[in-house]
Amino acid sequence: MGVGERAGLRGLLSAGAIGMALLLGGCGTASTPDAYYGLTAPAVSERAPSARGGGIQVLVAAPRALQALDTSSIAVVDRGPVYTYFPKAAWTDTLPKVVQAKIVQTLENTRGLRGVGLPGEGLLIDYQLQTDLRSFQLQIDGQTRAVVEVMARLVNDRNGRTKASRIFRAEVPAASTSVRDAVAAMNAAADNVLGELSAWVLSNV
Repeated sequence: MGVGERAGLRGLLSAGAIGMALLLGGCGTASTPDAYYGLTAPAVSERAPSARGGGIQVLVAAPRALQALDTSSIAVVDRGPVYTYFPKAAWTDTLPKVVQAKIVQTLENTRGLRGVGLPGEGLLIDYQLQTDLRSFQLQIDGQTRAVVEVMARLVNDRNGRTKASRIFRAEVPAASTSVRDAVAAMNAAADNVLGELSAWVLSNV
């Protein structure tokens, strides 16, 4: 590649970076957040414990995620996919831990299980809920929206066999590309996903 071609490529990359910054209103990376954002558990219908479900204990394993989502940074995704992050803002912990806590709270709110816990808490568990975070971001590839996708597996802890598996996905429009509107939309999408996930768990234990 000649000098002129290299200069042209640098110019295109710079223009793309500037365009992205303008589109996101300042989205990028940050090392010292000014604000930390959490997720609330969705409102779910309580289920009276059945003779079986009321005696079941479920362990919620930490969700797995690729490095782009295994972080406390709040992701913004353009076509490619290309990941960037909101500056001066972060989740209250790494995203998998935030989602793990929200799953536990959602299942507890159903009151349909004898116990729900995390690894190391000493539960005599019947099932493990294993999840993969496939998407949890503000998507800006044409329509500004939150996208949350979770792959879930319910594993019998006594024999290691998968009882059931399913992919849960929700998309919710965001009012703008501001971090507040993005987090609100991601929270709403996560509510939809985890509400469906909790009902699915209860129907399979």
